[in-house]
Amino acid sequence: MQHRYTLALAALLAAGAVHAAEPAATAPAACAIDVEGQPGKKFEPNHIVVPSTCKDFTVRLIHTGKNSKEKAGHNWVLTKTEDIDAVMVDGIKAGVAHEFLAPGDARVLAKTPMLGGGETATVTFPVSRLAAGQSYTFYCSFPAHAQHMRGTLTLQP
Repeated sequence: MQHRYTLALAALLAAGAVHAAEPAATAPAACAIDVEGQPGKKFEPNHIVVPSTCKDFTVRLIHTGKNSKEKAGHNWVLTKTEDIDAVMVDGIKAGVAHEFLAPGDARVLAKTPMLGGGETATVTFPVSRLAAGQSYTFYCSFPAHAQHMRGTLTLQP
């Protein structure tokens, strides 16, 4: 009886080894990511790689803090790195009514609304807006957050 179990176990192990040696199917590229806006003015993750095989890319922002959006709101705003300073200045001028982003600013490639603690929002944008080799920065436009609460985004070639 024990001999049969040993043979059965050996057959299963051999089948598993053969199966493990087969190349794994290529998984589709991840065209979405969750980003946490955390207390302490930081994003997690703070670097995002967008696969060039994606038609659209989705970011779901999760505000993990407890404060209201009026006190310590978070949003996720994507610009070219070379544009971020001017986008921030124009956003401050636009004020709270526009969530510190100039209305219709074409330099803003994607954005979520401003969130309070415990809230989530999603933005989906066409990957065709991105160019390989271009430097992108995402940031929170809330005053006093924008200088520190940043991350980078790259298009995977």
